[in-house]
Amino acid sequence: MWQVVGHKWAVDLLKRALASERVAHAYLLTGPPQIGKRSLALNFAQALNCLDQEKPCGQCLACSKIAHGSHPDVQVIQGEGRTIKIDQMRTLRHEAALFPLEGRWKVYIIRQMEQATAEAANCLLKTLEEPPSHVILMLTASEAEALLPTIVSRCQVLNLRPLATETVQRSLQERWGVDAKRAQLLARLSGGRLGWAVAAGQDDAILDRREKHLDEMMELMGQGRVERMGYARQLSHNPEAVRELLHLWLSWWRDLLLTASGSSAGIVNIDRGGTLRVQAQRYSLAQVRDFVKALRAAAWRLEHNANTRLTLEVLMLGLPPG
Repeated sequence: MWQVVGHKWAVDLLKRALASERVAHAYLLTGPPQIGKRSLALNFAQALNCLDQEKPCGQCLACSKIAHGSHPDVQVIQGEGRTIKIDQMRTLRHEAALFPLEGRWKVYIIRQMEQATAEAANCLLKTLEEPPSHVILMLTASEAEALLPTIVSRCQVLNLRPLATETVQRSLQERWGVDAKRAQLLARLSGGRLGWAVAAGQDDAILDRREKHLDEMMELMGQGRVERMGYARQLSHNPEAVRELLHLWLSWWRDLLLTASGSSAGIVNIDRGGTLRVQAQRYSLAQVRDFVKALRAAAWRLEHNANTRLTLEVLMLGLPPG
């Protein structure tokens, strides 16, 4: 049984490929962080190697091993630190040439492929150009544009989109036992990323960090150049925190744009509605739109390996004054 929540079109596509035995040798799953790319890839690996007639059954030895990360023919590869190195791709290429030990297919799930060095990407390209008949490569990335066009052209691309708020809320309540009020808040804050909502429902530290980042933004809006540059310098030492912060700030300024336009139906940060209404009176629509564009540009530059500190410094200087 497929365990993926939402993304029905992608699941149906993979089901048809299995049924017709026309499985591609390489797939690229794209979309925002924690949208379900890894879960879909693992579920597909189970379906490929499942021992039952109804694939994936989720109960057989192969499905259980894959779920627990112990199947010898299914590997999840991710960056060492924040970089996928050439030695990892060389090891993959060597091992991929060997036949499966237990299953029908060897499946390699390469997470955040945009983190690969140029040498690692070119090494993987050699495997993509001449893939062994028993190997399936599952790449994940935030967007296809972040990868070499030659890699993208050799993959079947599945772009996973954010889930509906109602879908996230229902899943939190039914599958993870989150109470209705908290599920509603988490579903809104998630921006359609079920993985984030589940993690936040199980770890209060995630919401605590959100509160901290929003409070810091409010403080920075009332501070000068020196404080803003200091904040950019400090934040630049933690790339993962930068990604989380930019996503949060973007959700806030989108909410401001909606509030200033008189439309509150799609607001994400529903627990801070009062502050949104106050700030919506303080800034012009042009100011809000300009900073939304600045946030998107900063996120794009960082995804394309721009200097983190310089990018953040430029962004902080453009933050409207409080």
